[in-house]
Amino acid sequence: MDTVLQTNIPGTQPGRGKVRDIYDLGDKLLIAASDRISAFDVIMTNGIPYKGIVLTQISKFWFEFLKGEVEHHLISDDVADFPAPFSDHADQLAGRSMLCKKVEVLPIECVVRGYLAGSGWKEYQANQTVCGVELPAGLTQCDKLPELIFTPATKAELGEHDENISFERAAEIIGLEQASYVRDRSIEIFAKASAYAETKGLILADTKFEWGVVDGKTILIDEVLTPDSSRFWPADKYEAGRDQESFDKQFVRNYLEEIKFDKSGSGVELPPEIVEKTSAKYIDAYERLTGSKFAFAK
Repeated sequence: MDTVLQTNIPGTQPGRGKVRDIYDLGDKLLIAASDRISAFDVIMTNGIPYKGIVLTQISKFWFEFLKGEVEHHLISDDVADFPAPFSDHADQLAGRSMLCKKVEVLPIECVVRGYLAGSGWKEYQANQTVCGVELPAGLTQCDKLPELIFTPATKAELGEHDENISFERAAEIIGLEQASYVRDRSIEIFAKASAYAETKGLILADTKFEWGVVDGKTILIDEVLTPDSSRFWPADKYEAGRDQESFDKQFVRNYLEEIKFDKSGSGVELPPEIVEKTSAKYIDAYERLTGSKFAFAK
């Protein structure tokens, strides 16, 4: 199975994040999702086949699903619509890239939680709160929360860790009106997506959204409700009080914990078994969510 660790379009120089290569086209961006994988904010030396395509195609699915509900940045994912020289490089870009509106990105992650997991569970154990939101006593790991909560985070630089913050702190960063808008819209989108996921036998535990401003409008950007930005759990295997089976890079995290990876510095090479299992999980997530067969696998 081939992987695309980075795109290389002659005559261009992208910015490279943990996963995405971003080409600045002036008033637009071309965003290509590579098969790079990061865990504990460290990029591993080898990638996960088809991961970038899965992330892009799931985001495309949700953008179409939310059509009429929220404005977003996607213009086209058809390489034929891309300007030169990108239109000549379908071998690198097909399935994994999007031509998007260029926006002023809001500097917070908009996290919505429906269940008590991850960093939220850790904070709850210590303080009975999540990002300053007080919760009832007696909740257990992965319990369903009484209601959806908005728990923003700062956007970390590459190699750094996001930091959970209160809504009040988010309002200080982007203004109360803007913070209230993205909070309310993020919760609305989560609720709609969660109800849909339930029809596919999936629980949407939590997710993070990103928003940006263009022409005075606040629009949804980046990836949306993918296994990299969300926790999806199989509903038939859900049981509160323990970790849940998921559709993300948990195989990678578990492996790194087993080898006592120090969660900093350079990444390691993942063994073939971990790579194959993780790739299969991403593809499974796509097929369950969209109801379509993943057509890109060879």
